[in-house]
Amino acid sequence: MDGTVLVADDDRTIRTVLTQALTRAGCKVHATSSLVTLLRWVEEGKGDLVISDVVMPDGNGIEALPKIAAERPGLPVIVISAQNTIMTAIQAAEAEAFDYLPKPFDLPDLMKRAARALDQKRRRAPVTEPAQPRTPADDLPLVGRTPAMQTLYRLVARVMNADLPVLISGESGTGKSLIARAIHDFSDRRTLPFVTAQAADLHGMDGPSSLLARARGGTLVFDEIGDFDDESQGRIVRMLDALPTNAPRIIATSQEDLAQKTEAGLFRKDLFYRLSGVTMTVPALRERVEDIPLLASHFLARDARDGFTAKTLRADATEAIRHYPWPGNVRQLENTLRRLAVTAPEAEIGRAEVEATLGAQPAPRPQAGGATDEQLSAAIGRHLQRYFDLHGGVLPPPGLYDRILREMELPLIEIALDATGGNQAKCADLLGINRNTLRKKITDLDIRVTRRRKLM
Repeated sequence: MDGTVLVADDDRTIRTVLTQALTRAGCKVHATSSLVTLLRWVEEGKGDLVISDVVMPDGNGIEALPKIAAERPGLPVIVISAQNTIMTAIQAAEAEAFDYLPKPFDLPDLMKRAARALDQKRRRAPVTEPAQPRTPADDLPLVGRTPAMQTLYRLVARVMNADLPVLISGESGTGKSLIARAIHDFSDRRTLPFVTAQAADLHGMDGPSSLLARARGGTLVFDEIGDFDDESQGRIVRMLDALPTNAPRIIATSQEDLAQKTEAGLFRKDLFYRLSGVTMTVPALRERVEDIPLLASHFLARDARDGFTAKTLRADATEAIRHYPWPGNVRQLENTLRRLAVTAPEAEIGRAEVEATLGAQPAPRPQAGGATDEQLSAAIGRHLQRYFDLHGGVLPPPGLYDRILREMELPLIEIALDATGGNQAKCADLLGINRNTLRKKITDLDIRVTRRRKLM
């Protein structure tokens, strides 16, 4: 790998790590903590690749992309950001960044992307009209740094202007409707109507034509289409087969696995194939536990902007919400944090307030499809296949083996510690491993060890 790389990040450690890695790979590196300095280097003609953070002391890295493209058409920019939201991924795609990586990033993965960017720069034609980034909608709780959510964000960014139907699946409360709305709001159709349709909207002779007239080339969403009856499904098939020139984009959402329903004869095959141009699955909250504190902070900050007293979570309260199963997913977490913002007496919310609020809610029920007779290997295989499917035909980032082992090992040890009341000797015996091995894993996985009791 050869070429000159311009690195802009306000974190000195990141600048040092990237400078050392790129230099060892054969590149020349100029590193700065200033966006103004980066833009000056670009204007002076320096650099074959830019790697830039988003939030800088003197500006925004994504907002600088049009300036870089105008000054140096064809200069690739890789955006790295700790702002792990869907809007960051979409803004980076709209501003025609070469690539986007959330922090903390995998260094070997970043190096491979940098190599591709340098190679592509030598071969591709320059871009003459960069797209302008749009202002993010801060009220969308599409926040997450876990690999599953970052992959979903990238897929949304890739398909938002593709002329293909989209099928979004996921449990109730995961944010399927928010994903559908984001696809519309950040697409070229954003100035046109966004219409959500139920089965009843298809009834009558003019039901389908009335829906198309209301959507007027915008976006038409069939909400929970797995619940539509046979007659409604047939009407949709006929409507999709006779779409007019200014047809709206079609999006469907479903709590159920439509592929399984189709194989079981409970959903029309012809409709399934017409809807599944691009399929994406929104993971359940229990499948991305690391995002729970991030989401909680997001909701509390939003509540403060809405006029509620500013509140924060103490460490013990954060620990409590991390270990609750959240059967209602993100929607339940959002409502719980809103209730705590209103009822908690102090500015800092403690574990007692969290337990009292969660204790007043219905007991968690087993999720649909989670039959108790399903073998563990089958459940793991199902989730791994979903992870691969989320990448939309592209292989996941390197290091998959260690990443999957870590994701399985972390909840296993945490649950075992919960079950043994935090007693490491009992936990090690339960797991069948040496106590020293358990201690090392607790340290490596950054597991907080306390005397625990379950929130049920």
